[in-house]
Amino acid sequence: MKKRKLGNSDLYVTELGLGCMSIGTEEKTARKIIEAALEEGINYYDTADLYDFGENERIVGAALKGIRENVIIATKVGNRWSQDKKGWSWDPSKSYIKEEVKQSLKRLGTDYIDLYQLHGGTIDDPIEETIEAFEELKSEGFIRYYGISSIRPNVIREYVKKSSLVSVMMQYSILDRRPEEEALPLLQEHGVSIVTRGPLAKGLLSDKMLEKVTDKGYQDYSLTELNEVLPMLKEKLADSRSFTEIALQYNLANPVVASVVTGASSPEQIRRNAKAVRSQPLSAAEVSLIRELTKASIFKEHR
Repeated sequence: MKKRKLGNSDLYVTELGLGCMSIGTEEKTARKIIEAALEEGINYYDTADLYDFGENERIVGAALKGIRENVIIATKVGNRWSQDKKGWSWDPSKSYIKEEVKQSLKRLGTDYIDLYQLHGGTIDDPIEETIEAFEELKSEGFIRYYGISSIRPNVIREYVKKSSLVSVMMQYSILDRRPEEEALPLLQEHGVSIVTRGPLAKGLLSDKMLEKVTDKGYQDYSLTELNEVLPMLKEKLADSRSFTEIALQYNLANPVVASVVTGASSPEQIRRNAKAVRSQPLSAAEVSLIRELTKASIFKEHR
């Protein structure tokens, strides 16, 4: 599988990454999914301390232990579970990040994290303090690089301006084109990569698209609009290929995208997504057609 450079780092991530949140807590099943990903050549594994109270990190770390040097492990920090485990609070403080990284390392069974990401963030955070924590962890060798997971334009601008982050994880798809207006050009200008999540828009951009439509619609698409645009997209673009291919290749058509992270609850899903990423890239005409048929939305909040 092809690899792309992650921002200004020396990490090369596969064009498809595994979002580990959906692998579950049944270890045997989870391992089969990770093994299928490894068989497909995927080297990028994204987890978080929040997932399953840290159990996700433990399962991922154990499954990758024997090939640690050949894979890139990304995890996240900033959400602190409450004592009763019924909810969490936001804590981007330096003291919490520097303490929590030790717990992540222990659960992952490794002595370094390739990409440590802030799992959210607001403009009211102590951003300089958060950056200081990441920079210290980097100089101490606990992490190789850091990034943020955010769709908030004001937060992204601050980190681009003040830090040496290498990536931003963002929701991005044919049905959620908000990053295109300002985030992608800004990050490209500063050599920061995007790692995308939600490329299949909760299954709306898969071959089961119309089965996934609900009364709630999706983003700023109403139920009526989805029932119009999805069949039109399929008719004009997916004549001889799956719509999963169209959806994932749309993300990869932008050079700022380093990796498309998809979840999987079975080895079969991994194989389908890997096949889609290996398929023929979209032509310039196909990308233009998609943009004509869909909304060029913008971020309305967190300006």
